[in-house]
Amino acid sequence: MREPFLLGDFLDDAQCRMCRLAMDAGAHSEAAVLEGSGVLVDPARRAGDVEVAAEVLDLVEDRLDRGRAEIARYFGLPLTGREGSGFVRYARGGFYRRHVDRAESPAWPAAALRRVSAVVFLSSSRAADPDGTFTGGVLRLYPPSGDVIDIVPRRGLLVAFGSTMPHEVTRVETGVRDAVVDWYY
Repeated sequence: MREPFLLGDFLDDAQCRMCRLAMDAGAHSEAAVLEGSGVLVDPARRAGDVEVAAEVLDLVEDRLDRGRAEIARYFGLPLTGREGSGFVRYARGGFYRRHVDRAESPAWPAAALRRVSAVVFLSSSRAADPDGTFTGGVLRLYPPSGDVIDIVPRRGLLVAFGSTMPHEVTRVETGVRDAVVDWYY
C-alpha cells in the first residue's frame, strides 16, 4: 500500500471548532479495543469516545463521503463505503499503542472490511501551531519501507493510510487532542 495521503484544510477552522464544542457537550465513554473475539477496554489505549450531535456527525460524514473518490484514486482502490465516524478525545496521558485497524473479529465483522483508515485532526499540536491545544499525541505510522513516519497533528488535516499499516498515537503530554476516525471499505 502507498505512503499516507494527506489533505490539509479538509475541515476549516470553524468546522473544527464546531466539532470540538460538540465533543465538549457530547456523551463521553472510555474507548475500547478490538481483540480476538470481543471488544474490551484495554491498557493498549487510553482515550475517550464521544457521541456528538447529529448535525455535527452529518457534517463530518458528508465531508468524508465527498472525499472518498480522491482517496480511492490515490490508493487505486474501489472504495464503496465507510464504517462511520468516531470522535476520539485523548486527554493528558492518553495514547494508543502500535496496532492495525483491519481485523477479523466476530464481535465487529465490519473491521475485516476496512481498507483505508482516515484520521481528521480537530485540534493542533503546539509543535505544528503555536496556538495548539496539546503536546505529544503524534500519529506514528510504520510503513512497509521501514521508515517511520511521524505526523504532527494540525487542525483540519486529513490523513488516510492502509488499514493494515501498523500505527500508534504517542502519549499526549499536555492538553487535549481531538480527532475523528473512520474507515473506508
